[in-house]
Amino acid sequence: MTFKIQKTDTQWKEVLAQKGAERGAFDVTRHASTERPFTGKYEAVWADGSYHCICCGAKLFDSSTKFDAGCGWPSFSLAVPGAIKDISDMSHGMLRTETVCADCGAHLGHVFPDGPTPTGLRYCMNSASLDFQPGKQDK
Repeated sequence: MTFKIQKTDTQWKEVLAQKGAERGAFDVTRHASTERPFTGKYEAVWADGSYHCICCGAKLFDSSTKFDAGCGWPSFSLAVPGAIKDISDMSHGMLRTETVCADCGAHLGHVFPDGPTPTGLRYCMNSASLDFQPGKQDK
């Protein structure tokens, strides 16, 4: 899969360092690692704002779609249209749907069909892949 923003690993590391990304953000976003549940900085954040890709800054989620799934990762019921691409993930002996940033390909997490209505989706994201920007939501 090709993405409109392309960088080398060294360049991504520089971008993440400049943004003050948390330790492990490179492994999560560029090598599909997963942070431990209940350890991410955004798991319990409920302020108004929006969540963006830590790598390229693309807006991914509005805080109004965040909900407490009890799984230990920030969870959202709806992504910004066109912001995320789904990829079949057959790692760890499971069939899951990986979510990546549509602009730069950063690994974000996975989406599951067990979320609230009306979408029925649970976008289970790694905090390390996100950048929260506080502020009122566009309605």
